[in-house]
Amino acid sequence: METIAPVSENEEDAATAPAPVSATELRNAMGHFLTGVTIVTARGIDQPYGLTVNSFNSVSLDPPLVLWSLDLGHDRADLFRNAGGFTVNVMGADSACDELIRKFSKSDADRFSGANWHSGVSGQPVLTDAIASLECRLWAEYPGGDHVIFIGEVLNISTRDGRPAAYFKGQLSAFSS
Repeated sequence: METIAPVSENEEDAATAPAPVSATELRNAMGHFLTGVTIVTARGIDQPYGLTVNSFNSVSLDPPLVLWSLDLGHDRADLFRNAGGFTVNVMGADSACDELIRKFSKSDADRFSGANWHSGVSGQPVLTDAIASLECRLWAEYPGGDHVIFIGEVLNISTRDGRPAAYFKGQLSAFSS
C-alpha cells in the first residue's frame, strides 16, 4: 500500500504562512457542511460492532469504492482494521433510525440491543432499518492525520424508500428536497 506524504513547505512559504487552523476552528467550519448520517458496522470475533459516522463519501464507480474515517484513538479502530470488511448503513429520518443513530453514537451502549439486523452476503452486519446499506470488503486503509481512512469495495447494496437523516451544525435533522 502506498503512503501519501503531505506537500512540504519551503522556508519562504513558512515565513509568510498564516497561523495554523485549530481543531476547534475546523470542526466549527465543517459544521456548516450538511452531511448524511451513517452507522458503520462490522463483525467482531464474538459480536457485531458499529458506530455513528458522518465522514462517508463515494470514491470510485469502477471499481465501486467508498470511504469513511475513524479517529486513531477510537477503541474500535483495530476491530475495523481486522474485520476484513464493513457495512455502511445510510440512516433515514424516521424514529427507528433516529433511535439507532443516538444509540450507536454512545460509547457505553449495547448498540445492537433491540436493533433489527442480519448478516449480509459479506457476513457483515446490515441494519434492516437503514434506507441504504453498502456491504464492503476492506480494499485499503490510509493514514489521515489523527484518523485512519478506510476504503471499501462495495460488494452488495440494499435500499428502501425514505428521507435521509442529516447532520448540520451539531444537530441531527431530516433533509427535505
